Amino acid sequence: CPAPSSLRTANGTRICAQLYADNSPYYDQCCGGAVLVVDPGSDVPYMPRNWAARVSSLVVGTRCELTVWSRAGKKGKSRRFGA
Repeated sequence: CPAPSSLRTANGTRICAQLYADNSPYYDQCCGGAVLVVDPGSDVPYMPRNWAARVSSLVVGTRCELTVWSRAGKKGKSRRFGA
């Protein structure tokens, strides 16, 4: 997985988090498959199509916090992740 401080786009813009579709019990094989990029300041109450219940690993950038909910529309239990 990338280091939290290295989350940037190709042009150097900061990324708040990256969510990955594939996971593995071996750390060096985590963070694989399709990637969903979360920009700083994003507020997304619904996951994009084909991403619901698909995220298996994530990396949150430095100075960012990612809050996720167990149900769509910011309902259910929530959990916060940081770098």
